Amino acid sequence: MNYKYILLFAVTLLLTSCALKPITSEFTFIKTDLEKVELENLGNGTVLIYNGADILHKMDNTARLNIWIDNKPLGQIRPSEYVIINLNDGKYLFDVLHLDLVNMRSSHDVLIDGNTKVIKIKPNLTSNKLTVTNELPKRFEKFSYAEKR
Repeated sequence: MNYKYILLFAVTLLLTSCALKPITSEFTFIKTDLEKVELENLGNGTVLIYNGADILHKMDNTARLNIWIDNKPLGQIRPSEYVIINLNDGKYLFDVLHLDLVNMRSSHDVLIDGNTKVIKIKPNLTSNKLTVTNELPKRFEKFSYAEKR
């Protein structure tokens, strides 16, 4: 009987220990309603950044991403969340962190130009992946706007 409680406690501890503390954003988010987010309204410095975590990372609470752009905190984007920010044309360094028993950090050089519209960032097994997709994710209606934390 005691083994069941110890096992339950260990599993609970494992699933809750991977919660990453949010960082405060220094960027100004462009607040918008879901109905107004259209690909045609993005670009020319207006960039949508979303967390494209898959179900495996959502299950064990390791899908939260803390993001810095040129050492300035963007904040935390949870699974199925997005933000819209303004970035001038140029090269930016995106630093991404997620917690999966240990800190998984990665750095990505991203060139922002007038055609850059959508950036997908997702945690993976050993690091993080950043892709300029310029297309909204599938089932975008299920995504929510990330609040400043």
